[in-house]
Amino acid sequence: QVQLVDAGGGLVQAGGSLRLSCAASGRTFSRSTVGWFRQAPGKDREFVIAIMWSGGHTNDADFAKGRFTIARDYAKNTAYLQMINLKPEDTAVYYCAADFNGRLGSTMEEYDSWGQGTQVTVSS
Repeated sequence: QVQLVDAGGGLVQAGGSLRLSCAASGRTFSRSTVGWFRQAPGKDREFVIAIMWSGGHTNDADFAKGRFTIARDYAKNTAYLQMINLKPEDTAVYYCAADFNGRLGSTMEEYDSWGQGTQVTVSS
C-alpha cells in the first residue's frame, strides 16, 4: 500500500504557472505509473497526464499538450506536474494516482492509489 500526498495548488492568474507535487510514502512507487487527474466543480474527474515507471513514456490529454509536463524524482519518491500558461478552465482539484500494474492508463479504474487532491484556481 502506498500513501500519496498532493501539494502545490493555489491561486494563479491566467497565463501563470504552478508545479504540483505528489509525495509517496509507505511503499516506493518507483515501479509504478504515476498519473494526474483533475475534477472541476460539477464535472467528472478527467485524465491529465501520466508517466511510466521508467520515465521513458508519457501519455497526456489533448488540453495538456504543450502546457503540462510530468516528471518524477526517484530519490525523493515524488512526482511533479508542471503547468504553464494556465487558463481559467484549468481550475479544478488535481489528484495524483499510482498504478502498480505496468500500464500507462488514462482511466481512473487503472489506478490503485490516490492522493487527497490539491485545489488549483486560475483567475482571468
